[in-house]
Amino acid sequence: MDRKKVAVPLVCHGHSRPVVDLFYSPITPDGFFLISASKDSNPMLRNGETGDWIGTFEGHKGAVWSCCLDTNALYAATGSADFSAKVWDAITGDELHSFEHKHIVRACAFSGDKHLLLTGGLEKVLRIFDLNRLDAPPREVDKSPGSVRTVAWLHSDQTILSSCTDIGGARLWDVRSGKIVQTLDTKSSVTSAEVSQDGRYITTADGTSVKFWDANYFGLVKSYDMPCTVESASLEPKYGNKFIAGGEDMWVHVFDFHTGEEIACNKGHHGPVHCVRFSPGGESYASGSEDGTIRIWQTGPLTHDNKEAAPATGPSSKGKPEAEEVFPKMEALNIVDNGKAKEKEEAGIA
Repeated sequence: MDRKKVAVPLVCHGHSRPVVDLFYSPITPDGFFLISASKDSNPMLRNGETGDWIGTFEGHKGAVWSCCLDTNALYAATGSADFSAKVWDAITGDELHSFEHKHIVRACAFSGDKHLLLTGGLEKVLRIFDLNRLDAPPREVDKSPGSVRTVAWLHSDQTILSSCTDIGGARLWDVRSGKIVQTLDTKSSVTSAEVSQDGRYITTADGTSVKFWDANYFGLVKSYDMPCTVESASLEPKYGNKFIAGGEDMWVHVFDFHTGEEIACNKGHHGPVHCVRFSPGGESYASGSEDGTIRIWQTGPLTHDNKEAAPATGPSSKGKPEAEEVFPKMEALNIVDNGKAKEKEEAGIA
């Protein structure tokens, strides 16, 4: 392929440490949103289309490993190395509740009905918190065989998908019984697991390959060996005809879903790519890197690389976003001055 042509991304600055997780909200009446987790302990919310910074959730005292938004993008949740998972008001930026754990929290996910929060981490325990009864003890699912790396809900919140940092495969748990009902076998540990928007596929990345599984019958549909060690992968949500993957070589690769052929390879990051995600409409995708930046790439035609990347407005940029660029529902958000934020001690793992 012609490596002289690369997409020109929107570059989102603001994080001072590596970006380790990204999550897009579904499309809401006010647009869609992107939340990012970073080792700098300050998760950030952005306009999902433009990448413009909306605000920062302040309160964690360690690296933030995981982040998510509920279906209406009204609430956010984060999992951290400070042994807590926090729920936030995504409008005001206020911390609503902190769920204390006994070890690092690596993963969190809202249920589809928005009433439950699922967490997992180095304790090797999956916990389900009832958001309608914040002070109630969580339900603990049967002990995970390893330290939890990723979690997700599927089958109308009747099934949980999880993977571990120290053993291969992804496990599917029946929520009612709390038992593992199926294991998706991989040679290495699964560092990224995503349920497709239509609920048909589970996409996993295990370092050397990206695999697609039938989300209802759990059979392997496609498996492609990767040109480099990849940490994250995401399937295009609208047509399902392409997927992206990122990892150690600092490039964001685009592949044909049906053939596995690489159709684009986008350069821009200056460190390994830790996370990639398609936007809910499939018109763009985001990547987060060891270099501390988020880059938003358009899915459309490639352009020559003699153009400079366009910066999105953020806490460290000189320009301010125009009024019409900020969604109406976010007008009340309490914007935090990141420039004055002190360095916080990180209690995480690399």
